[in-house]
Amino acid sequence: MDSLFPLGVFQYIAGGICIGLAVSLIFMFTGIVAGMSSFFSSTLSWFSKLPFFQEARWVSTRGWRATLAAGLILGAALFYFGFGGQQNWVTQVTWWQLLIGGFIGGFGARLSGGCTSGHGICGMASLQLPSLAAVLTFMTTAILTANLIVNVGGK
Repeated sequence: MDSLFPLGVFQYIAGGICIGLAVSLIFMFTGIVAGMSSFFSSTLSWFSKLPFFQEARWVSTRGWRATLAAGLILGAALFYFGFGGQQNWVTQVTWWQLLIGGFIGGFGARLSGGCTSGHGICGMASLQLPSLAAVLTFMTTAILTANLIVNVGGK
């Protein structure tokens, strides 16, 4: 277990509880699923005049979606400076691999009708079969890719 979670599991449990509470509150008060892939569309509604981005579902929710995204960034910063600042948090992944991975992830999120947070947290909690299929696809792809990189890359 220590090799899988060398820094312990507390931060993962605390983060999961915070995310679960946040999406539950958003759903209870608005009836809207709080996935992050829709954040990009709602943010673009401030800048793009294309009809898709000016739909009410994006314009009317962009305020709380921006607040949610800011909270995720603030939470990560608080964790880093409060608990993890003594470590170097670096990756061996090059900038272009991160860029390609982000593009593929973003494209996949739009293709599947939501991101891992929308499907994995909200969709699974509401027992939606398409979300189960999406999460199984996300996880299978991630596990296979990680093993391929480790085993083929020689790390």
